Amino acid sequence: MTRHLAADAARQTDWTALQNFAALRGQLRVSLTPVCNIGCWFCHNEADTPPRLTRADRTLHHRPRTYRAEDFLTVINTLRESGLKRVYFTGGEPLTSPLARDVLTGLAPAGVDGSYTLITNGTRVRHNRAWLNHAPLDKIKVSLHYFSDATFTAIAGTRLPVSTVLDGIDAAQEMFERVELNCLLQQENAHEIRPILDYALARRLPIQFIELVGTDFNTDRASSALPADDLVAYLRTLTSEEHVEIAGVGQGRRVFRIDGVEVDVIHRDLGRHHVGQCGPCPLRTKCVEGFWALRVDHAGGIQPCLLREDLRLNVNNLLSKPDQLAAAVAEHVTAFTEGTL
Repeated sequence: MTRHLAADAARQTDWTALQNFAALRGQLRVSLTPVCNIGCWFCHNEADTPPRLTRADRTLHHRPRTYRAEDFLTVINTLRESGLKRVYFTGGEPLTSPLARDVLTGLAPAGVDGSYTLITNGTRVRHNRAWLNHAPLDKIKVSLHYFSDATFTAIAGTRLPVSTVLDGIDAAQEMFERVELNCLLQQENAHEIRPILDYALARRLPIQFIELVGTDFNTDRASSALPADDLVAYLRTLTSEEHVEIAGVGQGRRVFRIDGVEVDVIHRDLGRHHVGQCGPCPLRTKCVEGFWALRVDHAGGIQPCLLREDLRLNVNNLLSKPDQLAAAVAEHVTAFTEGTL
């Protein structure tokens, strides 16, 4: 297709659904690798095979990587130009990817209305500090679901000490102004929720507590889910500054401010955002998230729904045609929201 015809096709594309999704603060989540150096039991691995399963069964494998660093950058830049300004880098553990350095240091400036966030388990931040310090990231978000070696082992199946994660948080704070924490509420860490909260407040780190989202990968551990009610009640004894945010996409959240530090709770009873495709979806009863992210994987896929791999769009053949790539994603999102995908 000539450049003129490609531009013509792009003009005929209905961009409304994609632009609305972006305006509602929808995320572009870029999974640099499905590989991780730990194996948390609840990990959905952005719809790839979770590390704990590949460790337990050597016949299971992650999707084979097809992307080079420049392919990731092509997709990111193309979709950012299409309106998706909030980019999150995930894994697996993104800092285990051999492409992490070239991708993260090769990013175009985020601009005043954009942002780049690295989501990490923290264990490799110090190791990658020499180059990570030069990446144009706006924020590092570290997962802190444990506060002792025993709990780290129970949750992540690792022999690493939890001090490795805490040192990673220190290293992140040395490099970046914005560092945040997230913590999944579960029976395994119920006894450490308050110490984790105290740590965040003492370090003046915003923290998000999250109720478990059930997936096909963690159904055998559904009893580990810990409701947020007790935490919410405790937070109300610490502050009267509380409000609820349900705008945009994704789950609603309760936001508390304690001595100037934001603590928010992803609370399943605050509602969720679903779109057309979700109406007849056979997995809707299992879904508590709705459509809040477009997930890019290292095998050329773009997926609007965590639980539906059959809705994954492969764009490998469009990497050399950014206009067509953007149009294909816009049409995919339109079909998803209209329930015709």
